[in-house]
Amino acid sequence: MPLPFSLARKTEDGSALLRGLAAYGSAELVVRVTRILTVIVIARRLAPEMMGAAALALSLFELVRVLANAGIGQRIIAAPDALLDATCNSAHRLFWIWCPIISALQLALAGALAFTQPAAAAMLAVLSLVYLTMPAGLVQVFLLMREGRLTTTARIGATQTLADHVLTLVLVLAWPDPASIAFAIVLPKLLTTPIWLAGVRRARPWVRNAAAGFVPVAGFVRFGAGVLATEIAGAARAQIDKLIIGALLGVKALGIWYFAFNAGLGITTSFVSAFGTVLFPWLCKAADRSARAARYRNGLLIGLGVFLPMTLAQVLLAPLYVPLLFGQHWLDAAPLVALLGLAALPMVASAATTAWLRADGATGLDATISTAATMAALAALALAAPYGLPVAASAYVAGLGLVLIPATIAVFTRSNASIRKEAFA
Repeated sequence: MPLPFSLARKTEDGSALLRGLAAYGSAELVVRVTRILTVIVIARRLAPEMMGAAALALSLFELVRVLANAGIGQRIIAAPDALLDATCNSAHRLFWIWCPIISALQLALAGALAFTQPAAAAMLAVLSLVYLTMPAGLVQVFLLMREGRLTTTARIGATQTLADHVLTLVLVLAWPDPASIAFAIVLPKLLTTPIWLAGVRRARPWVRNAAAGFVPVAGFVRFGAGVLATEIAGAARAQIDKLIIGALLGVKALGIWYFAFNAGLGITTSFVSAFGTVLFPWLCKAADRSARAARYRNGLLIGLGVFLPMTLAQVLLAPLYVPLLFGQHWLDAAPLVALLGLAALPMVASAATTAWLRADGATGLDATISTAATMAALAALALAAPYGLPVAASAYVAGLGLVLIPATIAVFTRSNASIRKEAFA
């Protein structure tokens, strides 16, 4: 891939970005192979109707989980060296306040759901315990990212996810009845959290420096409000689509949609997320705003250069690998896999732009763009769903592209203007 590497050489330390991408990319590749095997087993054992029931429970869990990313950790990455200890102290305190609140919210949702969906309510209640283990390792994770130790964070995350998938396979094979299989999909997410916690605490020991004091909470609130709004919009975009399909087309159509989403866009979404995770600390290390704008420009082009061939291959080969890997009864879902896979391109552009806007402190603008994209995609989906799943998928992707692509072009143009302005100042 000559484009990404030639672009990286134009950057002062583009090799750091490529190393981070390689670390997360290789980890994701191993994880994706394991996940595909897991999806194959589940798809062969679950009918579309049962897949739709499991999709409903998992979608609610993912919507709640997004609240954990409130921008607290990003302040650690972006903090000046002189304020790092104080920022970590404040972040640690906020983590221990915020995560139990999320746990309580999920328990409340489980209680409300228990009257109509008791099995899904039980899953949500068990998974609420995950948030009570997270604060003990979150400062360490963001310090690792700040220090550029992305290979370490990628390895820890991949180890936990691999354990999650392997345990899911074991439980799915051990519990053959449909209700047990549905529960086996989510239970490993709780059982593997000690792997992550032990890994990050061992990789980056951290002890609160009481003498450093704290930084004002207001800075976290201003920055975090935009980050949280962006994350909520992204979660809504990735989860409410399933609620719309289920409401308008029924649980069987929801099962087909959920499968196609995970077999297509779900696979590339993890790579896009990894790209944004690597890019943000890389941008924060820039010497000044002009250098950061140059890194954003090159990072965006690198991302598109990497993901364009990946997306095209996935889209074009969908009619071949879907029935081969997942079973002949999923053949009708191949066009949906291909159509939804096209959404990866506007999403990678959006991931780069989000990293730039957060590094530049413009989290409010980022939230506005993400919210607009979510509203456009979901509105288009709702309007198109009555005409069938292929039309709905096309409308969903078009809604994303019509907002994210022009927004990326506008931010990209403004960043280039920033470079030229400072060059001639």
